[in-house]
Amino acid sequence: MKIQQHYLSCLSHASYMITDEKTKTAAVVDPQRDIDQYLADARSGGYTIRHVFLTHFHADFIAGHIELRDKAGATIHLGRRAEAEFECVHMKEGDVIEFGDVKLEIMETPGHTPEGISILVYDLAKSRTEPLAVLTGDTLFIGDVGRPDLLASIGVTADELADMLYDSITTKLVKLPDATLVYPAHGAGSMCGKSLSKETVSTIGEQKKFNYALQPMSREEFKKIVTADQPEAPDYFVHDAILNRKERASLGDAMEKTLKPLSLVEALTLGKSGAQFLDVRDGIDFEGGHLKGTLNIALNGKYATWAGSMLTHDKPIVVIAEEGGEEEAVMRLGRIGFDNVAGYLAGGMNALAARDDLVERTERITAPALSEWLAGKRPDAGPAPIVVDVRSEAEYAGGHIAGAVNIPLPHLGERIGEIPAGRPVAVHCEGGYRSAIAASLLQKRGRADVHDMVGGYKAWLATKLPV
Repeated sequence: MKIQQHYLSCLSHASYMITDEKTKTAAVVDPQRDIDQYLADARSGGYTIRHVFLTHFHADFIAGHIELRDKAGATIHLGRRAEAEFECVHMKEGDVIEFGDVKLEIMETPGHTPEGISILVYDLAKSRTEPLAVLTGDTLFIGDVGRPDLLASIGVTADELADMLYDSITTKLVKLPDATLVYPAHGAGSMCGKSLSKETVSTIGEQKKFNYALQPMSREEFKKIVTADQPEAPDYFVHDAILNRKERASLGDAMEKTLKPLSLVEALTLGKSGAQFLDVRDGIDFEGGHLKGTLNIALNGKYATWAGSMLTHDKPIVVIAEEGGEEEAVMRLGRIGFDNVAGYLAGGMNALAARDDLVERTERITAPALSEWLAGKRPDAGPAPIVVDVRSEAEYAGGHIAGAVNIPLPHLGERIGEIPAGRPVAVHCEGGYRSAIAASLLQKRGRADVHDMVGGYKAWLATKLPV
């Protein structure tokens, strides 16, 4: 038997394919919505994907269970408490599926969600009683545990889930043999926890030593520590958690409707009706020239997460990309359930070659130049700018430019009135990705004289400027 991990860096998401050579059977756990890699692996090894498991209803991406059911004929398996619109097999504590040398045994491990399960994986060629690994979903991460505070909007409190999580950790997962491999559904960068490791596999023994949440403590201590200092969840999480429960269109069917070219006239007409314009080029290219009123979220970063935070899923989206990049941009929106793409601008920015009246630019400024401007050493540049730091409150508290206004990027749209009018604005983040988004939003909302600080706070520190 073999456990293969697929890691999707842009969503910090790990999925798994478990295969058996004797029966040529495969099971996939927590798949991403675009399933080509699982189908390709199955074809190359001669396997048939017969089972697909969701450890819980994920909030940060749309899982590929519907796609694997439709394309591979796989049976969908969920925890006993999962309520879904589609046909599935509900599995309870101790339920087992065997094929060849593989045994998969269900552990009910609620806490991140009420329906959460973990899956014990046995290699029967080695042992029927000692698990080789446990696939923990979002209950146990490397260095962390799943946050219990995401479902308040649908009636499940953080306190209730933290109670469940304590029991799942202390009565089940830490009781597994120390050598049991731990394979979680997320790694560093995920918003489903607060201190996830960059490592993507560990052991129960290592986690008992080094994971803060697995140290001996009372129930109340545990609940206090796991609910404190959690990162702010993007707005799209609730949308995805609900959509993962529903019968829905497959990604392929959705993209047949959304991946279509639009003329400039068609795109502008959609814009007049409230469509959202999304330019997915790198920030430096966007700032060199872009369609007025367009938001920039570059494909080369946490694109899906920020798209889910800055866009809405109930208004059409028009994508502007480098020619050849349109499909990836639309597909990655589909990964988070944003199937509301109206199409992409045919030809990208080339469509605007004769329409300079529709193009605007964003000024870029280096850290030394901004420092001189703030110190009054650039009288030719006019009054000193307002510096807007769009990092999180925790990042800002760790060190910031004197006098900078801290408005975390997810709240910039609603708090834009806090930025005094009539003065230039210089915006920055840690490295430059978020500030490009912020600058585009400020311009979209009518702010003039916007400057994006190249390299962000890291560049300011590297230049040894005061903080």
